[in-house]
Amino acid sequence: MSAAAKTAGEQRGRSFQRGQSGNPHGRPVGSRHRTTLALDALLEGEAERLTRKAVELALQGDITALKLCLDRLLPPRRDRPVPFRLPPLDTPADAVKATVALVHGVAAGELTPAEAGALSRLVEGFTQAVEVHEIESRLAALERAQDTSRGRR
Repeated sequence: MSAAAKTAGEQRGRSFQRGQSGNPHGRPVGSRHRTTLALDALLEGEAERLTRKAVELALQGDITALKLCLDRLLPPRRDRPVPFRLPPLDTPADAVKATVALVHGVAAGELTPAEAGALSRLVEGFTQAVEVHEIESRLAALERAQDTSRGRR
C-alpha cells in the first residue's frame, strides 16, 4: 500500500478535533504578547502626561490630536433611535403596510435607506415569528385531531 493511500483519510477534513488546539502547550488563554507588555512598561506612569500633551496639541490646532481627543470624548454612535412611526404589527398582512410605510419614509426623506433596511429586518423578523407561531398552532391542531380520530376507532 502506498504512503498516499495510507494517509488519504487523514488529509481530508479537519487536522485537529474541534475545540482542541494543534499546540496544547501553547500560549495560555488571556496571556499578553511580549510587545504589548513592553509597550505597557514604557508607558507606565506616562498616561497622564501623554493625555495632557494630546489635549494641548489639539487645542493648538493639531487636527490628528483633535480627532484623537474627540474620538475618546464622543465615540461614534453605532446605533440610534429612529424617529419613525411604523403602523401596528399584529398580523402578517400588517407587515405589508409597514413595508409600504418604510418605502414612503425613504422617498420622503424621513428615513435613510440604511435606517429603512434595519427597520425592514425587524418587520421581517416579526413576520417570521408570526408564521412560525401559526405553523406550530396548525401542527398542534392536526395532532389533536389525529389523537381524537385514533381514540374513536
